[in-house]
Amino acid sequence: MEDQNKNLILATALSFLVILVWFVMFPPPQPVVDPNAPVAAQVEGTAPPGVAGPTTAQPGTAEAAPESARLVVDTPRLVGSIALTGGRLDDLSLKDYRQTTAPDANIVRLLRPMGGPNAYYAIYGWAPGGTLAQEDVPGANTTWAVESGDVLAPGKPVTLAWDNGKGLTFRRVISVDADFMFTVTQSVVNAGAEPVRLAPYGLVARHGMPPDLENFFISHEGIIQMADGVLLEAKYDDLKDEPVSPTEGVPMVTTPVTGAGWLGFGDKYWMTTLIPAAGQPFAAVQKYFPSRDVWQTEARMAAMTVAPGETASVESRLFAGAKEWQTIRAYENAPGFVSRLFGEQVNPAIAPVPGFIDAIDWGWFFFLTKPIFALLHWLNAVIGNMGWAIIALTFILKALVLPLAYKSYVSMARMKELQPEMEALKERVGDDRQKMQMEMMKLYREKKVNPAAGCLPILIQIPIFFSLYKVIFVTIELRHAPFFGVFRDLSMPDPTSIFNLFGLLPWAPPEQGSLLALIFIGILPIMLGISMWLQQKLNPAPTDPMQAQIFAWMPWVFMFILGGFASGLVFYWITNNVITFVQQYAIMRSHGHKPDIFGNIKSGLKRKPVAVVSDKAKPPAEKAKKK
Repeated sequence: MEDQNKNLILATALSFLVILVWFVMFPPPQPVVDPNAPVAAQVEGTAPPGVAGPTTAQPGTAEAAPESARLVVDTPRLVGSIALTGGRLDDLSLKDYRQTTAPDANIVRLLRPMGGPNAYYAIYGWAPGGTLAQEDVPGANTTWAVESGDVLAPGKPVTLAWDNGKGLTFRRVISVDADFMFTVTQSVVNAGAEPVRLAPYGLVARHGMPPDLENFFISHEGIIQMADGVLLEAKYDDLKDEPVSPTEGVPMVTTPVTGAGWLGFGDKYWMTTLIPAAGQPFAAVQKYFPSRDVWQTEARMAAMTVAPGETASVESRLFAGAKEWQTIRAYENAPGFVSRLFGEQVNPAIAPVPGFIDAIDWGWFFFLTKPIFALLHWLNAVIGNMGWAIIALTFILKALVLPLAYKSYVSMARMKELQPEMEALKERVGDDRQKMQMEMMKLYREKKVNPAAGCLPILIQIPIFFSLYKVIFVTIELRHAPFFGVFRDLSMPDPTSIFNLFGLLPWAPPEQGSLLALIFIGILPIMLGISMWLQQKLNPAPTDPMQAQIFAWMPWVFMFILGGFASGLVFYWITNNVITFVQQYAIMRSHGHKPDIFGNIKSGLKRKPVAVVSDKAKPPAEKAKKK
């Protein structure tokens, strides 16, 4: 049974190792971007109508449409502009986030205008119905007039207007809060003699693949949609394989939403989503235009009839910004334990966005990743440093599983105490395996020992490890989060390297992701390997030579494999190993077993003598074979 215990631990560890090796040696392919390829154009003639014809603008040219007058957007956290041609929100940057950790790095640009590379924008409008023609409603090339306001800022909305010359006046009132939420109110006044029928819509369009697409399995990048409480996610390539719509001639998915919902594009750290008013039925549309390489998400509201002399209006919102946990939770407006933990008050003036927190990709272990991140966020708010918050989180997680770990370590210690009786039992029963199993089970029952209990700490640790890995990888709060010294970004691998003696030599370390970086690891992976190695030395090496060799190599293999992981995760793993070492040592001492750490180290360094079996010791059958 002891061998089975060791085999289970070994199988678990090797399975984890195989997964790590696979994704290091065979990472998902990265998209190839042709720098000389023309920028894709938006599709015309769709419903809602397309917005522009082809363009041949090259990367490096002016990205803003020079022919369009613009209205400035300037908030505490956003800066950009709205193109009056089409009324597009197509130029937006995030003041609080930079491309790199360098203090003079450019701020992150989220939305980009037509006519430049990677165009990405939101546009609102009306689809004509009944007797109305396309030219009777505002379109992609409509020039809007500024009716009020000069700069869009919190508390300072702007109003755009357009008269079609046939009795219809369209207005668009845009406001923005202090974070990332825009409110768009569309209205139409019918001053004509006949009723008109038309349908409001909002859309977000993306030209080509995002330039910073990581395309890594651990985080979702692509289309995100919440429809009546059901979260739907689609990768960019997934949409290409959808059935072609018979009416619009492109791959397309339509989901009716009767209650509340939202949809848009989600990057690793940013997103742009359309949010119709709660209770406003709409059709959530995802589609891809192969000929132009354009992805588009649309919120199509129900058509309405506007009688002569009447005004019709519809309000919706647009989130364009960072996927900050606390900010998104405030928009979700969900009261509960976490709200009380952070002292948050539900603001009744903010219309809630159901399920908005799930725009962050929590993964399959969401029941672990959500509370783990909430606790980490709280610790960071209290401590003021994300690195120390990760270490404090490790202590808390170890304390939570301590009762179970204690039972496991006690069981392992009792197993050690049973070793003499086990050896005597083996000598007594000989090669009778069935009798050996029965006698061992009887011995375990008498001594009240559970041989499988030693596996529990490892089995519990694996989902916690993956959950924390997910948290560190996908949450923007870990992006560019500093710890101390050279560790200025806990979401990135250890920046130190043996190659330059950890910064003592005057040359740069190998580039992250390269083969040299995998070989010339940093100080954190080395500390990780040493901590795993010392933890092994609490117990003698397994008697089986093969198992002994595998266990001996495991810390150093993990050292190189985890060297390319986020430094925040490696800090967690080192802290976890140190705590586990102290716990196991103390428990073993409390049961009268003093671990001979230095003795185990010395025995592991000794070369094992090769046993030579003489002909006299060989069984008769082997002697006969030799003859």
